[in-house]
Amino acid sequence: LMSKVMASGNNLIKIPINEPAEGKKKSQVQEYLDWHKDTPGVQHLALRTDDELHSISELRRRGVDFLDIPDAYYESVWKRVNTMLGEHNKPEVKEDHARVKDLGILVDADEDGYLLQLFTKPLQDRPTLFFEIICRRGSQSFGKGNFKALFQSLEMEQERRGNL
Repeated sequence: LMSKVMASGNNLIKIPINEPAEGKKKSQVQEYLDWHKDTPGVQHLALRTDDELHSISELRRRGVDFLDIPDAYYESVWKRVNTMLGEHNKPEVKEDHARVKDLGILVDADEDGYLLQLFTKPLQDRPTLFFEIICRRGSQSFGKGNFKALFQSLEMEQERRGNL
């Protein structure tokens, strides 16, 4: 994935511009472009919340489908995130770790703090628009530590559609 980010002066609006990188498998970005005949478009929209656990819980209750995060993700995430936060004298993740895992929420950190995020499945049974629900606790990054888990989840969806 090759990505450039544009941001407003106050950082409230961020627009990442992504293009696929060459690889062994078709990336989810390439799948999106193929489906839309190489025309640019909006692949996903991020919605900010101040309470990730409540928002995800409520959206799930209302029938929103989110990507499935592999259990293996949670075996290393807390050490990685808390190490990063400790190195920069930032407080540890305050949200209940077991509940974060139960809800399938991704966690990442940078020098400014941490974030919690989760992505919906595409709104239709093909590579169309999806949403990201994100809660920032200081972090201004895009959750780059979550790319592997995100791409594994997206690949599972691609495989389900028969597009790998």
